[in-house]
Amino acid sequence: MRYCRLALVTGSAGYGKTTLLAQWRAACLKAGAKVAWLSLTADDNSFTDFCTAIFAAMQRAGILAGTGPLVDNGSAAVLDAFVATIVDAVAELPGELYLVIDDYHHVEAPLAHKFIQKLADYGPGNFHLVIASRVSPPLSLSRLRVMDQLVEVESDGLPFDLHETRTFIDENLGPGKLNADDVTLIHELTSGWPSCIQLIVTMLKNRPDTRAILHDLVSRSSDLQTYLSEEVMADLPAELAEFAEGLSVVRRFNAQLARSITGNERAADLLHRMEEENLLIMRVDSNDRRAWYRFHPLFGEFLATRLARRDSAVVRELHRRTSRWFAEHGFFAESVHHASSADDVEFAVSIIERAAPATWNAEYVGPTLRLLERLPEETLFRHHRLLFIACLTVALTTRAAKVQTWLSRLQTDALSRHPEIARSLPLIQAAIALQHDDTHRMIELLEPLRDTTIENSLLRYLLVSELASAYAAAGRYADAQRLFEHHPISWADRNNDMALVARAARAAAMLLEGNVREVERTYSTLPDQCVRATGRNSISANVSASVLADAYYELDRVDDAREMIANRRELLQESPDAALTFLQHQTAYLRGMRRNRAAAHMLAEQVKIWLLEHNRAQAMEALASLDEIAQAHSAEQGYLAELPAIAAIARARVLRGARPADALRVLEIAGRHATAFGRSRLAALNDLLSAILRSDERQFDEAQRCLARAVGAARHFGFVRTFVDEGAPAAALLCEMLRERKAEAATLEYATELIARFPDSVLPNSPSGTPRRAGSSKLQPVLTQREVEILDLVAQAMSNKRIALALDITLETVKWNLRNVYLKLGVSSRYDAMLWARKQELIK
Repeated sequence: MRYCRLALVTGSAGYGKTTLLAQWRAACLKAGAKVAWLSLTADDNSFTDFCTAIFAAMQRAGILAGTGPLVDNGSAAVLDAFVATIVDAVAELPGELYLVIDDYHHVEAPLAHKFIQKLADYGPGNFHLVIASRVSPPLSLSRLRVMDQLVEVESDGLPFDLHETRTFIDENLGPGKLNADDVTLIHELTSGWPSCIQLIVTMLKNRPDTRAILHDLVSRSSDLQTYLSEEVMADLPAELAEFAEGLSVVRRFNAQLARSITGNERAADLLHRMEEENLLIMRVDSNDRRAWYRFHPLFGEFLATRLARRDSAVVRELHRRTSRWFAEHGFFAESVHHASSADDVEFAVSIIERAAPATWNAEYVGPTLRLLERLPEETLFRHHRLLFIACLTVALTTRAAKVQTWLSRLQTDALSRHPEIARSLPLIQAAIALQHDDTHRMIELLEPLRDTTIENSLLRYLLVSELASAYAAAGRYADAQRLFEHHPISWADRNNDMALVARAARAAAMLLEGNVREVERTYSTLPDQCVRATGRNSISANVSASVLADAYYELDRVDDAREMIANRRELLQESPDAALTFLQHQTAYLRGMRRNRAAAHMLAEQVKIWLLEHNRAQAMEALASLDEIAQAHSAEQGYLAELPAIAAIARARVLRGARPADALRVLEIAGRHATAFGRSRLAALNDLLSAILRSDERQFDEAQRCLARAVGAARHFGFVRTFVDEGAPAAALLCEMLRERKAEAATLEYATELIARFPDSVLPNSPSGTPRRAGSSKLQPVLTQREVEILDLVAQAMSNKRIALALDITLETVKWNLRNVYLKLGVSSRYDAMLWARKQELIK
């Protein structure tokens, strides 16, 4: 800003404009500049009042300008005289002057805008205007932009990112007072809106029980409703307020749709005004040439609560109009949703029936589920396309038993009349088989379709997703890869929900094989893309998040894994007791649903936790349940073949202390499965546990051979937590490997990196030849200058994106450097890395 004439900060109420300017003012004063500050009110609306306020602000800053009374006769001469008075006064200053005008949106006098325009155009080099406003002021800025004399901070740059939200909450409530789920929920509810975050923090500080109503904040928080009423809605004309409330029935809107919903012929002008005044609406990316918008989530919910006070018939009519518009313009999924909300079931049915199969997509899933709740089965059976969509929807949402009856009816009635449906029935049958982990049946159903051309993108990518999953389960990774090569995802389909599911299925196949590092490298941006394209709760967003969370955790990026699954079905637990309670409830639910593989994983995790809690009796009880499931699937293939291996690993853990020889024999089951199905991560874990058990049996040479295989696989694929989670026994073996130095150089190098990831509390006394660092058992890490620069900006609470902008490097370069820092320091979060750098006095 020191080299620019004008800084313009625009954003909605509560977006932190004044706070930003106050911080900016402090920095300017610290640098030796003078700052004249003016906060406007609605009373400063005449030209004379405006100029008087400016001169008074300058005088408070110690600059004598305009000592006599100001007279406004509306002439250009008076305007020029006022400008000259300020220019002359500033030109005599030895340093810089910043004139900060807050709440500029109160300015109404055209002459006042001309006054500011002339100051921006003709002010001396040491004069800088800083304006904050809710709306873009009517100034001519193009010349200043071309001359690089303008700094602009707009609505999209003011909200907090997730890291800033967490920092703000920690600073105001105390570190760790809220878990990652709650922090992420607050960030999603507010979209980083600073004042709303501050309001929520104040509520939590004064009334901790507010935490229980975060999911229903708008309707249950009178403080938030009052804030939105007074700060956002109070000054809106009645026409604009009613218009905005009517639009709250839709997730997104454009001018045409807005006119159809509200019946207001001035819809385009009103939308333009809402955008110009930053009325908490934002543009939505779309392939459509029309400009689409959406409300800020909290504001949209607030408007919906106001709309709900109207007669229910009025609200249904708004949904009915919306449904008709979406249907006419080919947005069938949204049309079905709004027809259901309008209780217009027959129209919803007609939309699906007349929609060509080529238009079907994964967006039908949610609206179809809601429609099925209101639709009699007799009606469903009369409409075969609807019945097909219903079967597919229910099969994809884990209600396999219910769909069997519908599917038999569909097979009987539709085969001759709807050949396109008949050809697609194996996809539904495969989805049912997937719910039962019946990999052999999936391959049997889908392989005949593998090389066929399917026009509908939903069905094409569903085929790819299902068959790739089945191939991976069977250990046929090359076949899965060829499948994606034969059915590449087109550029036009890059944001298609089922195409994104297919990409997530490819990542899951790679992860199952063990290619953790490749999953991170190739698919790290996929969850964000899914959220942007299809929403946080879509199938693709959930699948991709689960895959990336697993990969990040294995790579010891624990914070990233935690963020990835925050607010996804309460998966984050705060303690072993909470985790056990969650696992036990989920196990009971999954066994009731006959989802035995998922239940087996839950039971195996319970065994680990009970052993860490030194409760052998409970561990044995969980193991007995796990063995029962495994024995029922001892001859399975595909996914279900995992069950005996899962049980074998758990039994080996239980047997380790008392009967290590028996534990070794049990591990052979897991080893055979890992070899047969190409499960590299399981093979590495099996070798590591074998090494620990052989060391317990004093078979030291054999233990080191097993360990060398495990570390070699880990180096190739990037495994970290597989070792770290085994704690002190694994750390002792790695230290022994470094002391003996009998392995290959690359293996020893990776063993050194693995040791750096263990907490000091589990490391043995460092043997000779083991890396050390001052005050612990490791070497003092050496950071590059770039890494230190990044940590310095981390300490200033900058996000990765802002660090990239500040250092003029790419976002990926920032992430890559941070990963190197985590690796060197043996930490897993930005905060820990920053603390280490401060302790070493590398940063302030």
